[in-house]
Amino acid sequence: MKKALPFVFLLVSLTVFSQNDSIRKTLLKGQIIHAETKKALSAAHILNLNTVEGTITNEDGFFELPTRVNDTIMVSYLGFSSIKLKISNDLLKGNELEIALYERSEEMREVIIKSTNLIGVLEIDIKQVPKDNFTRIHINGLPQTYEVGSPKRKNYSSPIAALFQPVDFLYNLFGNKPKQLKKLQKLKHEDDLRKMLSGKFDREVMMEYLGMDSQELSELLIDCNYSEYFIKKASDLQLIEAILDCYENYKALKKGSIGRDKIPVKKN
Repeated sequence: MKKALPFVFLLVSLTVFSQNDSIRKTLLKGQIIHAETKKALSAAHILNLNTVEGTITNEDGFFELPTRVNDTIMVSYLGFSSIKLKISNDLLKGNELEIALYERSEEMREVIIKSTNLIGVLEIDIKQVPKDNFTRIHINGLPQTYEVGSPKRKNYSSPIAALFQPVDFLYNLFGNKPKQLKKLQKLKHEDDLRKMLSGKFDREVMMEYLGMDSQELSELLIDCNYSEYFIKKASDLQLIEAILDCYENYKALKKGSIGRDKIPVKKN
């Protein structure tokens, strides 16, 4: 029996090595183009939803991104319909991948531009500049941020309905799926990802990781006391930071980690 042990360990080692080798990272190379004109799309966004690694295409539309088999990548470009692509062995054989995106048909919205008459006197001109009524402010000593203005609150028809608040769903989601929380945290802290998400406004990454549609995401932000103005105008990066802040504050209240009686008393 003792003589058979080295063979068993060798077999296990070979199996582990084989599994690791089969799922090793490989550079996915490709080009993003306009589906109709065939022109290269520079500054298109490619994000690996599994590893939370992203990149942007160069001026010729080319990109390289580390991926594994069965990873899912999301490709997006402003004004175009995004696509998700499941990575297979065939896609990682070394050939460059060509991904064509189609323009998204949207109605043009009317834009009203208002001018402000300035006379050159700072004390007077500063009063003429319109203020953002929904700016979030931070108070020193408090972890929360607050919004100036009156955010829209959701009205619950009954006490039972009030139990199913979106922020409760968020709390339970991150508790049951901590990997989703870590992915959002990585999006917030990685410099390259921050730059990419600061120019995105389609909410697709958030909806993917939270398993929500746009309406449910809006309801969650309203439940977190964010205004309609912020929900409409914030970038994807600002939205991620808002969701994470909301979760941390709610978790502190839920677990009772804010203990007022724990403040040390100064001795005379």
